[in-house]
Amino acid sequence: MSQRYYLSALGIINALGYGKHAIMQGLFQGDTSGMTLEQGWLHEGTARVGRTRGELPQIPSHLADFSSRNNQLLLAAMLEIEAEIAAAIAHFGPARIGVVIGSSTSGMAEGEAAVMAQQTNGHLPEGYQYLQQELGTPALFASRYLKLSGPAYTVSTACTSSAKAFQSARNLLKHGICDAVLVGGVDTLCKLTINGFTALESTSAALCQPMSLNRQGINIGEGAAFFILSKQASSIELLGIGESSDAYHMSAPEPEGRGAESAMRAALTDASLKPEAIGYLNLHATATRKNDEMESHAVARVFPAGVPCSGTKPLTGHTLGAAGATELAFCWLALQHQQLPPHIWDGIVDDTLSPLTFTEQDQAFSGHGRRCMSNSFAFGGSNTSLIIGDAIT
Repeated sequence: MSQRYYLSALGIINALGYGKHAIMQGLFQGDTSGMTLEQGWLHEGTARVGRTRGELPQIPSHLADFSSRNNQLLLAAMLEIEAEIAAAIAHFGPARIGVVIGSSTSGMAEGEAAVMAQQTNGHLPEGYQYLQQELGTPALFASRYLKLSGPAYTVSTACTSSAKAFQSARNLLKHGICDAVLVGGVDTLCKLTINGFTALESTSAALCQPMSLNRQGINIGEGAAFFILSKQASSIELLGIGESSDAYHMSAPEPEGRGAESAMRAALTDASLKPEAIGYLNLHATATRKNDEMESHAVARVFPAGVPCSGTKPLTGHTLGAAGATELAFCWLALQHQQLPPHIWDGIVDDTLSPLTFTEQDQAFSGHGRRCMSNSFAFGGSNTSLIIGDAIT
């Protein structure tokens, strides 16, 4: 018997705003105002970052050991769908609900602050716990906060972390371990990450320009996106997942994009779809020289007839471990509102890239079958493609 999986609820926060309504408005308007130049992230100079604005929810006192900005972002996303989560717990029971979250930073910012305090004052700050910065903490925190007793774990594979979380979540449902899984990703701005990418000469102080001749590098962002995945029928279905690992280089992508191509084709096979069935592709599109080049080649081979596509990182920054879930959320919103995220760039074509079909402002899906693919590629040759679409009744 075939099994079907549905994404029934979404909580989200990033530089575009807090909550689906704010995110939707900024996404379809191509709003880059959340990407700001800030001092203090680098040893010298400024960095353009996508930071969430406004007050975040506080970690409850009984979970004080989990206090971190990362977990506050995660809590903000969870609170947006707290009614749907409560309904799932009431229906399935706390032992039948799992949590799988992708993250690459966890509470690293709190670790940085603790080390600085120790260097300055000779001791760690009061209230600091190593648990705050452990990579496994986000899923554990979410499970403890919601009083769940099902499986809870964090996936950390750099920029594919939260994309890969969907494969893990689907497996928990497929094998009968869970009846619903809270799945997504969260990452927070921290100096270690921003300085690390800058040391690799991969960042840009200007707004990133994905797929442009003038692209100079990425902008780092933060955010969280959190879904409920289950077999209960809903309007949007998780149709396919494809993964590959080309292991070409520690930090550089395989130049022709063969691993990326393999992941996209695997997702199409998993979904039993042909390339022409995809109505929108959210590109990984980091605006680095090598990533955009290889992705353009891979996409052109998989979609020889073209596919409407865009890179959305100029709106949020590259949210790293949260990028897979965040950009799948943009596909989810596109399906909900019959509108495609525009491709934001300067329009200057790089002739060394394979030509792609970029979306424009106010562009809608064409045809009747509405299906979206989202690409995520990471250091070490870790590649993941996800496909969602209208549920077919």
